[in-house]
Amino acid sequence: MKSFIRKSAQWFSPALVGAVAAAAITVSTPASAETTLKMAYALSQQSHYGAAGNAFAKTLDEGSGGKYKVQQFANSALGGEREVIEGLQLGTIDVAVLSTGATMNFVPSAAVFDVPFLLRDLDHARKVLDGEIGQNMLAEFNKRGLIALAWGEQGFRHLTNNVRAVKTPADAKGLKIRTTENQLHIAAFREIGILPTPMAWPEVMTALQQGTIDGQENPLSVITSAKLSQVQKYLSLTGHVYAPAVIIVSPSVYESLSDQDKALLQKAGKDAGQAMRDYVSNVETSGVEQLKAEGMEVSEVDRAAFAKAVEPAYKDYNKRFGEKLIEQIRNTQ
Repeated sequence: MKSFIRKSAQWFSPALVGAVAAAAITVSTPASAETTLKMAYALSQQSHYGAAGNAFAKTLDEGSGGKYKVQQFANSALGGEREVIEGLQLGTIDVAVLSTGATMNFVPSAAVFDVPFLLRDLDHARKVLDGEIGQNMLAEFNKRGLIALAWGEQGFRHLTNNVRAVKTPADAKGLKIRTTENQLHIAAFREIGILPTPMAWPEVMTALQQGTIDGQENPLSVITSAKLSQVQKYLSLTGHVYAPAVIIVSPSVYESLSDQDKALLQKAGKDAGQAMRDYVSNVETSGVEQLKAEGMEVSEVDRAAFAKAVEPAYKDYNKRFGEKLIEQIRNTQ
């Protein structure tokens, strides 16, 4: 087998060196025509990220007649998302499923989809991402040394905590809530009165168990698959922001392929994104009941009051992304 791996250790961050050293590396042999791609993501293989990984692997395997195989590294086995992006740029990681919380530091304009209370529901979000706005945004990744194949999906983010039930913005004030390194989210939480605490995902479960933070915010797809009901008592269905994901391939892989294989990789990316959407559609209908059964207290919220609370942050959002773009997204039907 052969793998698209470059041993340019002088460029690695310490975390990436450790991740690569721990990874199983395939070896080239003249007798084999198979190519194994290393695919990284933050959650378990039973999550929506895993659904993407499985779909991607299936399409590549079947479409290439077994020429391409995918080795999945779930649960941040190759490092946090920032390290994974570095690995994609360097060619030490071949494919990844990533949240926009990490990619916004590399492709700032794509963070517009993370503006709180901008996307109304899943149907609206999918139309925006599948349309001209979303497809043009995928092309922006190419300028940052990343090849974005397709949009994936996590769903709408909700708030969990261990202190009290949250139904209004006043209930949320003073709570220490883990966020991603997403300045759009952080600004909105500060307007509500929440104390945002940026933290890498691998650290979250321990921080919740130790009480370092009161809670976190994530889509139901993450809350259920990460078994957060084991460490969180209250779930508030805030739906405060839509959470896209993106399927990305390393340029060192993509640029080495024939046009036919590039087309197959594009199809695998789209199939992976669709698998995530299918997972999210299912968990949006079943996840709340599952979490209730697992002991969480679930609250509906005054979503309009939350949206009004974050309105002051829109001054910065309009300046950052352009009021015209935000209105185009809001008005997409």
